[in-house]
Amino acid sequence: MFILLVEDDPYIAKSIQFALQHLNFSIEHVSTAVDANYYMQHSAVDLCLLDLGLPDQDGLELLAQWRSKSIDVPVLVLTARNQTEQCVNALNDGADDYLTKPFELSELIARIHALGRRTRGYASNQIECGELKLNKATQKVYRGEIELNLSRREYALLEVFMLQPNQVLKNEVLADKLYGFQDNIESNALNVHIYHLRQKIGAEWIQTVRGVGYIFQIQKERSDDYSVEKTDQNIV
Repeated sequence: MFILLVEDDPYIAKSIQFALQHLNFSIEHVSTAVDANYYMQHSAVDLCLLDLGLPDQDGLELLAQWRSKSIDVPVLVLTARNQTEQCVNALNDGADDYLTKPFELSELIARIHALGRRTRGYASNQIECGELKLNKATQKVYRGEIELNLSRREYALLEVFMLQPNQVLKNEVLADKLYGFQDNIESNALNVHIYHLRQKIGAEWIQTVRGVGYIFQIQKERSDDYSVEKTDQNIV
C-alpha cells in the first residue's frame, strides 16, 4: 500500500514514517498542501493521512477540493482539533475517518488496515488467492502450509498483486506502490523484485505483459508470457 502522509510536524511525521515502513508500507511524506495536491493527482496513492493544520492551506479546504475533482482516495484525517463539530465537518467534507492528536501508533495502524479492507471490499486482514495466503495484520505469507520469507519490497509487491488479481498493472503504477516518487531508483529495480518474488511464490503466478507491466493470474490455465493483444483484462 502506498500512503501519502501530509504532516508539517517533523517529529510526528518521522514517527509515523518509521512505524509504517517497518510494516512494509510504502510512504511518502510532504508538509504542504501544494505538494500534497501534486502527489494526489500524479501518483498511485492508496491512502492519504492528512493533517488539517498545514502552513499554506487549511486541510479541510484541500480535502474539499480533492472531492470536488472526484479524487476518491481514502483520507484519514489527523487533527489536533478535538471539538466534535470540527470532526463532523471533516467527515462531511469527504474524510473517511479521523484521529485526534495525540494518538497511539497502534490505533493509527489499525485504522489504516480497516480503511484498506473497506476500500477493497474485504472483511478481514487475510487475502487468499489459490494456495497463497497473505495476512496484512501479521505480515505473514503462506503458500499452502509453508510460510514464505519475503523482503519488505517483495511483500508490498505481492499485496498489490493479490488485491488486484487478473488485472494488468502498469510498471509505473507498481513502481509508485513500492517507492513513491523517489528519484534514486535503479531502472531495473522493479524487475529485480519481480524476479525474486517469482522465485519464492512460483514463476507461474506473475505473467509479463510486454511493454506494459505484469498480471497476477489465479486461473488454472496460465501461459509463460502475455502480450497486450492476448488479454482483455483491465489495465491499471
